[in-house]
Amino acid sequence: MSGLIGKKIGMTSIFGKDGKQMACTVIEAGPCVVTQVKTPDKDGYRSVQLSFGERKEKNTPNPLKGIFKNANTTPKVKLIEFKGFDKELSLGDSLTVDLFEVGEYVDVVGTSKGKGFQGVVKRYRFTGVGMQTHGQHDRLRAPGSIGASSDPSKVLKGMRMAGRTGGVRVKKTNLEILKVMKDENLLVVKGSVPGHKGSYVFIEK
Repeated sequence: MSGLIGKKIGMTSIFGKDGKQMACTVIEAGPCVVTQVKTPDKDGYRSVQLSFGERKEKNTPNPLKGIFKNANTTPKVKLIEFKGFDKELSLGDSLTVDLFEVGEYVDVVGTSKGKGFQGVVKRYRFTGVGMQTHGQHDRLRAPGSIGASSDPSKVLKGMRMAGRTGGVRVKKTNLEILKVMKDENLLVVKGSVPGHKGSYVFIEK
């Protein structure tokens, strides 16, 4: 799929045609620079590597410096490959929000907010053990039984228990594009997008 790399600016709300208020997310999408073009003859598959976000040269690894030098661009933070561009692209080309149109539906991929170590009530929405009867005054947020004792004599993989929550890759599908602000390179999509303000996301058509 074709797409762009972007940065989550934040959330706001706008009024739709029916007068109802809609929650939406503002994303700075591009300009993205083409830093590699992979072909079946050389690499075994066809794709385009895009880069986005400025980074200091002193913080850039040497192998990446060569990639940016070949593309005649400054060092970037994010590099992601996309497939399925309709037009032929070459090194150094710049892509902006002109790729999208109002009314299109896109998928947005990002890393969700990390919430640290959490119990089962917050992590999996457990309701706790029973009600406050028969001495269960301290069991409202406990997980309860987690399985048999003698057989299988172990905790099975995938058991829903307390643990680290968030900080994982999340894909939100079929988000409608409400506005395309070409002058500022901004996209306004309906609904929420994973990640905190300032986090990098990528948008797939």
